[in-house]
Amino acid sequence: MEEDERAPIGPSGLNPGVAHNARVWNYWLGGKDHYPADREVGERVFGMFPGIVHVARADRAFLGRAVRHLAGEAGIRQFLDIGTGLPTVDNTHEVAQRMAPDARIVYVDNDPMVLVHARALLTSTPEGATDYVDADARDTGAILKAAAGTLDFDRPVAVMLLGLLNFILDTGEARGIVRRLMDAVPSGSHLVLTHPTLELGGEANAEAMRFWNEHATPPITARGSREIAGFLDGLEVLEPGIVSCSRWRPEFADLGEAPSEVAQFGVVARKP
Repeated sequence: MEEDERAPIGPSGLNPGVAHNARVWNYWLGGKDHYPADREVGERVFGMFPGIVHVARADRAFLGRAVRHLAGEAGIRQFLDIGTGLPTVDNTHEVAQRMAPDARIVYVDNDPMVLVHARALLTSTPEGATDYVDADARDTGAILKAAAGTLDFDRPVAVMLLGLLNFILDTGEARGIVRRLMDAVPSGSHLVLTHPTLELGGEANAEAMRFWNEHATPPITARGSREIAGFLDGLEVLEPGIVSCSRWRPEFADLGEAPSEVAQFGVVARKP
């Protein structure tokens, strides 16, 4: 799409004429919150890399399994979900509060459409709480200050970075974001992240990422398992380690068949 064909940017910063990750992801998940530009790019990426739909769905399923583990076995009652994306089924607060009604969740995103839909994220059990912070992931100080109105940073927090660090193109900057967030939470806190990779996806995934960076926003980068491990310095990585997110503690493992890999790493780690 040529620049002069793109729809004007509204006062909220929303530009429906340029595909945006939150809306394209929503399209791949079968949602309704997207524009023609998002569907066009989503279909083109799907044509080059059909596995992207499986990635989106596996990432969402990983979120559910990780939150159920944290709210259940790990006893976590506080969640800081950065890079929330558009609301869909089984959002973090819904999963966590089914396990622990007193769970408290803060969502963070800087996409105008996510802000518009934030009211869907602000439901809560009477015992718990949810809040939404409009902030860029790079501004960790503002995030932590705002989240402190809902979360108690003297108690363990699950920091959730699902499909977020891939939009921070500089790996050093991405590591700095993780370090500042994890420095702010106490022992017993957890880090949950997913990240696209070429190690599991092959050349078709690389081609799709190049197309994305030329036609959509924000730009994206893939990373390998060694780079993902660099985000986990000083943390205790939970089993099974850094794996395709579809293979992180699959709930149907007793069927005797491992789920198919997707080109997205998933990992959960604990701060000692």
